[in-house]
Amino acid sequence: MIRFIRADDLHLHSQLRDSMFRDRADQFKTRLGWAVSVDGTGYEMDAYDQLNPLYVICQGADGGHLGSMRFLPMTGPNMIEDHFSHLLSGQQIGNDRIWECTRFCLGQNAGPHVAGRLMSAGGEILHGFGLDAFAGVFDEQMIRIYKRIGAAPEIIGSEGQGRDKISLGLWRFTSAARSRVARRSGLSEQIIRHWFESCFGRQTVNPFTLPAQ
Repeated sequence: MIRFIRADDLHLHSQLRDSMFRDRADQFKTRLGWAVSVDGTGYEMDAYDQLNPLYVICQGADGGHLGSMRFLPMTGPNMIEDHFSHLLSGQQIGNDRIWECTRFCLGQNAGPHVAGRLMSAGGEILHGFGLDAFAGVFDEQMIRIYKRIGAAPEIIGSEGQGRDKISLGLWRFTSAARSRVARRSGLSEQIIRHWFESCFGRQTVNPFTLPAQ
């Protein structure tokens, strides 16, 4: 199933939390060799995890993490403007109807449908909160995955060549695109909507506009 969890609530889902951050360490540090920090518990975390982001997590039958991604509004601190602003090509995309998506992670036990289910959940976020798009930076090998699941982004800017190429993209999900991605992920739009409403209710309010508790 898909879970939508704010960082402040991760302590209520300890198995999912532990396996997500450890899978992130495995993917980004061990397999990809990124210059990320891994703490003594085996977690890969950064400063943006401290900003109470929204995590979209694909949870396996055993309760553990299969895949995830992290969302923050572009109106606050974000990786794109802090570290990848050169990919913006002079465009300004920081508004309250665009969220940043980062740390797209697939666990070692992720099946072929996990990436599609995460992207389908991303489309539900756009629809549910009335957003225009979400933005993210990705490497060249992800293009093949996005095309396969029917969720290729609009490219804003790129740098590098071949396997070292990275790009900044925007994902805008029309109703037809949401249906296509859901179908290819092996889920119905109704079940994704049910999981979303189970977290946020039917009268959804952008969680990043709520006052601090």
